[in-house]
Amino acid sequence: MVDVVAEIAANVWQVPVEVGQTVATGDTIAILESMKMEIPVEAPVAGTVAELRVVPEDQVNEGDVIAVIDES
Repeated sequence: MVDVVAEIAANVWQVPVEVGQTVATGDTIAILESMKMEIPVEAPVAGTVAELRVVPEDQVNEGDVIAVIDES
């Protein structure tokens, strides 16, 4: 399992994936918003989304886990 983490403190604007969805390396897992800028959070590995730990309008801090990807 691989954690997908926020690189900055921001608000969660969109979560375009669902648990169980297959993703490729580089696919957008979430879009964060900070100071009116959109920051995509990309999958670091290919696999299946095992957990989503945020929903739109949540606030995250740097290092918070946004999602978990199962590589198997």
